[in-house]
Amino acid sequence: MQDIFIDTEFVTLGQVLKMTDAISSGGMAKWFLSEHVVYVNGDVDDRRGRKLRNGDVINIPGVGRFRIVENGASE
Repeated sequence: MQDIFIDTEFVTLGQVLKMTDAISSGGMAKWFLSEHVVYVNGDVDDRRGRKLRNGDVINIPGVGRFRIVENGASE
């Protein structure tokens, strides 16, 4: 599992898709989520605007598993 470090309170699922190179531009997020299954904390989610916060785990089959880590946050 790879960590994705953020400097804000949250990041959207669409932004994570771009950060992980699953898509090449933010405009592809809607298409990607309609064609591929993406798991957020073990549940299927297809909302590109889904807010992901510190500790959330995203599984993108074929791309990888990622955990959101807020810079400066302690677990």
